[in-house]
Order: sequence, then structure tokens, then C-alpha cells
Amino acid sequence: MDSRRLLRMSATALAAAGLILSGCSGGSDAAASRSTAAAAPPASATPDALKKHYAQKLKWRDCGVEGFQCATLRVPLDYAKPEAGDIELAVSRARATGPGKRLGSLLVNPGGPGGSAVGYLQGYAGIGYPAPVRARYDMVAVDPRGVARSEPVECLTGPRMDAYTQTDQTPDDAAEITALTTAFKEFAAGCEQKSGKILPHVSTVETARDMDVLRAVLGDARLSYVGASYGTFLGATYAELFPARVGRLVLDGAMDPSLPSLDLNRDQTAGFETAFRAFAADCVEKKDCPLGTGSVDAAGEALKKFFRDVDAKPVPTGETRALGESLATTGVIAAMYDEGAWPQLREALTRAIGGEGSGLLALADGYYEREADGTYANLMFANAAVNCLDLPSSYTGPADVEKAVPSFEKASPVFGRGLAWAALNCAYWPTPPTGRPHRITAEGAAPILVVGTTRDPATPYRWARSLSEQLSSGTLLTYEGDGHTAYGRGSDCIDSAINAYLLEGTPPTDGKRCS
Repeated sequence: MDSRRLLRMSATALAAAGLILSGCSGGSDAAASRSTAAAAPPASATPDALKKHYAQKLKWRDCGVEGFQCATLRVPLDYAKPEAGDIELAVSRARATGPGKRLGSLLVNPGGPGGSAVGYLQGYAGIGYPAPVRARYDMVAVDPRGVARSEPVECLTGPRMDAYTQTDQTPDDAAEITALTTAFKEFAAGCEQKSGKILPHVSTVETARDMDVLRAVLGDARLSYVGASYGTFLGATYAELFPARVGRLVLDGAMDPSLPSLDLNRDQTAGFETAFRAFAADCVEKKDCPLGTGSVDAAGEALKKFFRDVDAKPVPTGETRALGESLATTGVIAAMYDEGAWPQLREALTRAIGGEGSGLLALADGYYEREADGTYANLMFANAAVNCLDLPSSYTGPADVEKAVPSFEKASPVFGRGLAWAALNCAYWPTPPTGRPHRITAEGAAPILVVGTTRDPATPYRWARSLSEQLSSGTLLTYEGDGHTAYGRGSDCIDSAINAYLLEGTPPTDGKRCS
């Protein structure tokens, strides 16, 4: 299980977009976050070398999905050398339905890095966003560079990915540490072999610059945008690069760009512990709880015992892959993102503890976007590629992990050890990082709405507080509840506040809380 900075969205969005994973960029000041190659031009100027990109006309065509059009956007592979060649990005839109005056385009991104924005638009946002918003905006998505339909990063074959996801990530001895580091090295080598051309050019800064090209091509003077999870870092990065071009930005399930990778991973580990304890508190009140009907702490001990048991002896699943500790842990984590998945998790745990692991395996496969034929979407590949480019690795090798394990286990007695080791993958990445942790202020930007959920498993609430304080025009909206992200998850208070901001341009009172 590679759960390094994994983020995703609500169950409704997941049905369309699959799991969403996180990454963020991150030095001591904003300029240090950007590689020299990716530095953006002033907001008032477009370099001559980029004018053809900003002036291009999209050729819209039928997508084959009712209500949606598709097009291809051309952007430089390398913004430092735009004359060296372009890459093509997949774009989709659903036109504003009316009535009411059209407000322009609303770009949406479901998170990741690695989540398909086009898939999210066509499967959820373009039909599931509130009708008043869809009435007045063209709903637009672009798959980021390296993702899905846009020059996708590829790394491993299906069988090799199966082996990778089953690698023991709680190594107990030197041999298991060697097996884990070998898996990380093989994964990285596969990415370099299959995608070496694009691998150095999938940073969040470059994707934000692509978004500005798209904004101009769509004819919008300012960018209006809803980004969830990792998409909040992408949106904040855009605001940092182009503050004068910020329109109405909603950053839901916010990340903190000032944190180094190690702190991000440890904070997220604590977030999964918070989510598990909420699940356990609900579970132990039910007669069928597979973790017992005692205390939350006792439920945690029961889950840890289950993980140890399947580590020692994996349980059958009805197919060639047995359920070991890595896949079992991934399956449990997959259900932490939305409380609507808790009944499914109870059933899956009951069956797995009884010796039949297909339920947890199905949750893990959904998390990894593994198809029934054994192939994988490029989600995990793009996730690692962006994460490892955006931030220096948490560690240089296994010795660093062993030093960090106690702090991770303090953050989460249940998941800490595995998540500590999972963050080792970037230590072996073939492309050096171009980002550094830094505060984002986006001086001069229009009001930006930051949304945080108090018991969010993947983007801890403190990150939303921090980002809203960093942004010079940030406003914090709080959802007191469970799950990852808040918009469209059933809170009329949250939805009304965000809708009003998108439609009228007025953010809610800073510090507004909803439940």
C-alpha cells in the first residue's frame, strides 16, 4: 500500500472520479517553491514565446457523453523552453444551462494529484453541482499534465502493480526492509523508463500555468475555480502565480503549503486516526461491530490485531490475490473518507476477520483504481510523479524512517507504522524535486474561500485554518463533521455559503461554521 499523502473526495464524487490523492509543493519563501524553469511571467505580460498558446482556439467536439463537449489544449512541455515542443491536454465542458446571465467558466479539479478532472466533470460535477451554479457557468475541466487523458505518466504493468500493492509496508526485519525499498526502486525505475520525457514536467506550478493558458483561451479575464483536496494546493498555487487573475476560488479540504513532506505525512496520519476513532465510536454502539462493543481504544487494538494476523497469514479472497496486511490497511483507509462507507467497512471487516477477504480487497482495488481485468488507471503513477517533484522526500533512506516511526505511531497507533514507511517512496525518485515548502499569501488576489472539515481524515482541519491565515484575502468556512471535503456532502449551510460566493462574489463571514 502506497498511502503517501493520499487524498480523495466524498463518496458521490468518488463514484465518478475514483480516489483522489494529495501532494503539495512546498522553502522558506514563495520564490523558493518554484523551479527557475517554471517561474511565471508577471500577470500583466505574456511572453512572446507563449503568445501562440494563449491565442489558440479550441476546437470543441462531441465527447460521446451526453451534454459534454471535448477539446484539446496545447501547452509547452517545458515553460523554460517553450520552443522545444508542446504537449496536449484533454479539456471538457458542459455549457451553462440558464436561466440567468452567464458568469463565465468554472474550472473544477477533484484532487489527487492523479485524479481525472475530466472524469470528475462528466461523472459528477457537470450534472451534480447545484443547478443555480450550472445555470450560470460553463462547467469546465482539464486533466492535468501527466494524468488520465493528458500525456499520462505510466510506470508498471498490471501484474507488477499487483505485486507492488501487496508489498509489506510494516517491515519487521532487514529482509522485509530490503523488499520494500526494492519495490519503491522498481516503481520509480518503471516510471522513468516509460515516462521519462514528461516526468520532470508534471509539477503543480506547471499545471497552474496550464490553467492560466486555459483561462485565456476560454475568454475569461479571471479564473473561477473549485478545487478539492490536492486541488486546493493547485488553486492556491495559481493564486500565488497570478493574483490579479483570481476570480472566485473555492479551496475545499485545504492543504497547507508551508509544511515539509514529513510533517504533511505525519499530520495526515493523525487525520486518519481521527477518522478511525469516529468510525469506531459509531461501530462499538452496534451489535454487529466486528471490532467488539467495548471502547474505541479496544476497537483500535482489535483492528491492529487483525492487521498482525493477516500479515502473518493472509486470508483468501476468491481470486489469486490473498488479503495481506497492506491491502487490508488500504481497504480500511479507503472507507475513512466518507462516513457513508462505514456500513460497507463493517461488513468487509466482519468477513475478513472470519477468513474471507474479498470485501476489503474490493475497497482497496477501488482505492487504487484497479479494473476487473487487472489493469490500473494511471492515478497512482501520476500521484507519485507530482508528489516527488513538488516536495523533497521525507527521508533519505530506511534509517530515517526508523527514527520517525515513534512519532507516526503517536499520531496514529493504528496506522502510524505503515504510513511512516509509505512515505519512503520519493527517496528513490529519478527526478529531483523542484518545489519547497513555503507560505502562500497571494497578495492582491480577490477574496478566496477556504473550506475545512473538522474530522477530515486526509486534509486535517488545521491545514484549512493555516491556509486561510496565509492567504492575504483568505476566508475560512468550517464544516463540523466527518469525511473528506464539505461541498455537496449534504450540508445546506455549506452549500448555500459556497453557492452564494460563486454566484454573487461575496464570501461568507470569516470563521462561519456549519454542521
